[in-house]
Amino acid sequence: MDKFAAVFIDWVERFGLEGALEHFRGGPFANGQIDEWVAEYQRLVEGVKIGYPPKMLSAPGLKPWYPGPLDHHKRWPAFRDSLTQLPADVVEKLDQSTSKIVANTHSPDTPRYLTKGLVVGYVQSGKTTSFTGVAAKAADTGYKLVIVLSGIHNGLRRQTQERLQAQLVETAGDGAWFPLTDATKDFHKPSATFAAHQGGDRTILIVAKKQKDVLARLLNWLTKAAKDGALANAPALIIDDEADQASVATAKINPQIRSLLKLFPRCAYIGYTATPFANVLIDPSIPDELYPETFILNLPEPDGYFGAEKIFGRDAIEGEYTGPQLDGYDMVRIVPDNTVAQIRPVGRGSENGFVPTITEELAESLRYFILATAARRHRGDESHSTMLVHTGMKTVIHDAYREPLRNFFNNLAAAVKRQDPDTLTKLKTLWEKETKRVPASRFDGLTPVRFDELVNHLSEVFGDVKVIVDNFRSRDRLDYSGARPVVAVAVGGNTLSRGLTLEGLVVSFFVRSANTYDTLLQMGRWFGYRNGYEDLPRIWMTKGLKADFRHLATVEAEIRLDIARYEEQNLSPREVGVRIRTHPVLNITAKMGAARISYASYGGRRVQTRYFRENDDTWLGANRVAATALVTEAIADGVKVDNRGDGTMILRDVDVSHVLTFLQTYRVHEGSPDLDPRLVTAYIGKESRRAHPSLLTWNVALMGTPVSDVDHVVDFGGGIRLGTINRSLIKDTGGDEADIKTLMSKEHRVIDMDISASEARGKSEGALVDLRNASIEHATTGLLLLYPIARDSQPDPANIDSRVPFNATDHVIGMALVFPGNAEDKVSNKYVQVDTSGVDISEYDEINDALEGSQDPETA
Repeated sequence: MDKFAAVFIDWVERFGLEGALEHFRGGPFANGQIDEWVAEYQRLVEGVKIGYPPKMLSAPGLKPWYPGPLDHHKRWPAFRDSLTQLPADVVEKLDQSTSKIVANTHSPDTPRYLTKGLVVGYVQSGKTTSFTGVAAKAADTGYKLVIVLSGIHNGLRRQTQERLQAQLVETAGDGAWFPLTDATKDFHKPSATFAAHQGGDRTILIVAKKQKDVLARLLNWLTKAAKDGALANAPALIIDDEADQASVATAKINPQIRSLLKLFPRCAYIGYTATPFANVLIDPSIPDELYPETFILNLPEPDGYFGAEKIFGRDAIEGEYTGPQLDGYDMVRIVPDNTVAQIRPVGRGSENGFVPTITEELAESLRYFILATAARRHRGDESHSTMLVHTGMKTVIHDAYREPLRNFFNNLAAAVKRQDPDTLTKLKTLWEKETKRVPASRFDGLTPVRFDELVNHLSEVFGDVKVIVDNFRSRDRLDYSGARPVVAVAVGGNTLSRGLTLEGLVVSFFVRSANTYDTLLQMGRWFGYRNGYEDLPRIWMTKGLKADFRHLATVEAEIRLDIARYEEQNLSPREVGVRIRTHPVLNITAKMGAARISYASYGGRRVQTRYFRENDDTWLGANRVAATALVTEAIADGVKVDNRGDGTMILRDVDVSHVLTFLQTYRVHEGSPDLDPRLVTAYIGKESRRAHPSLLTWNVALMGTPVSDVDHVVDFGGGIRLGTINRSLIKDTGGDEADIKTLMSKEHRVIDMDISASEARGKSEGALVDLRNASIEHATTGLLLLYPIARDSQPDPANIDSRVPFNATDHVIGMALVFPGNAEDKVSNKYVQVDTSGVDISEYDEINDALEGSQDPETA
């Protein structure tokens, strides 16, 4: 770019394109030359628009204006150059994504505007780095005030302040930033007026807690500035970190934030969160609410990130192939329910006098933490190493753990020092068991560590390890700012459960319950990056919590799929509502806003059972009876039976009445809401009443094997006897929630069509849907599949580490349904979303009582 083009674009940045053209036209430059500068500017703007990530939900009518960082900018380049620990490709993606966020605000030269956007990241995934980059770029383009609303706890506010001080203020040099808060003190009214702090090119920076008194002080100071006219030429960027917490549907904080936005003629409000449930359920018809009407940006999962899906696995979502990649790593260890009362007081008032027991599972987690830290030291990793113990939110519980944990480490260290053989054997056995379950060889660049190699580092680790109780009452705090690396077991509650980064988190012992998606997901401090020790993280929790986190991983994937679909359709946030799958027990969020029951389609879908009751003879028997009745009655009607000779039999043109009777008698596990018989039968009824009806006839596929022994046979009636198939269980499931994960393969979608299994496997799900819909014979015919599963199904040798045998009292009947049609055919389902039907698109958690109260507890 030539120097005159740079000067022209600088004018565009400060005065808008029309202002720059007015200034340069009629001067010494030829119109052709100016046209080339305009073309260069538009090329840069277009480059930002198509940059990473490729899509976002954005409001129509936003004027393209941001060309990205320019040569004369100083804050972004300074910040970028400070990111020495990040790979170049990560910094490049950060540059593009932050430019896209800034570009989807209004240009700061616009006379009046209010941008309201939402950036959806992942827990512990680098959201702070993202909004730091946005702040730097916004300030470079003329924003005069940046306010970061940083959670509700002092620990997170202080951590955010320290990062912004180091990465923004200190890197950009004198005159770029003027901070009005520091690491030791939240916002208090400055002695000088707002106007007195303005001047030159500098940008005022405020990092404030979302607490009633803090925001009241900020509002009072800025209200005076607004009355004096000082805000008229001060474009403001307000970044709401943890935007789902305190900001939405609260009696005090929400009105204060809304009042703050009203003070500025030119303002961009951008929320950041990994749990956007409350944000996407805000009523968009209320004009001054915080619904993200300007844009919603879904940040892709970064490379190397350990999220819920990698740790807990998830279910396949609509149209997705189900494979072992969805199982997650084998990093979760189960805490038996019958030991919970020993490690967490159960019942009202039971915390008084509570003394925790170091149960075998807790002891194992503590031993493993020492071993894993020693292994990191052997690899040359001298950075922080942390373990989280989170069993409850009350401070008296945290305090009760301090001495038992210290005594445990003291005794273990003494036993290791005297070379106690039983202790060393126990440690070696544990290490070899864990390294076998998650081998280092699964991760690029990691070298396995033998026990005899790490044992030399144990005394060093024992010398460093500390037990730190960190809660809003404690004086002891996790502090990673010292010269030596921290090795700590952190015991705490809310101060450790949202926003705050636990550096080098290796082990989590977590049995804290929660009743909402957002609260539970935010407690997952184990999410994040584990560079150099990807094989070592472990989590101890109950079986129920593990299942809840797996459900949340599926919810996350569905939300992002919904956003991606809307992006592809170029819809705006005010035109759509992001669907959120419900849970039988957990609430989505405490702030359900304008949520209403949503709709999901069965058109073109395949749904299947995956959960069973292993030991419930009545439940299992009822499903055997339902299957036998269906087959017997269909054959009595004279339907054609297609015997494939491989244990698969197709009953063709079965009347819908038999299928409906089967659905009313077959028992579906409550963990499979997509198969709720009421929803399925309602959809079938609706389809059969269309002007051009469908689903009046069905093909029923019996997906068995040739009979090989008398112990593995299911009699379907009508003279049909088939051998059982094998479907083992996911590890740590069983009993009333035996989970096979995947019942049917994608090629079974066309098992009743004239296409080979190998050919079907080579096609995508979408291609198979199209193939069915294109067939005159199958375009209106449903497919019901029945799978006789062996009660003693064994794991495949390749999956022995992640699977366990089925142990049912009887053979199990699995069931799947394949529907013709497309996703526009809808029935009410177990999802919620915000109601956008009344929105005029032509126009453009739990909170600690003390923090919402009348005082500003600096120790909170």
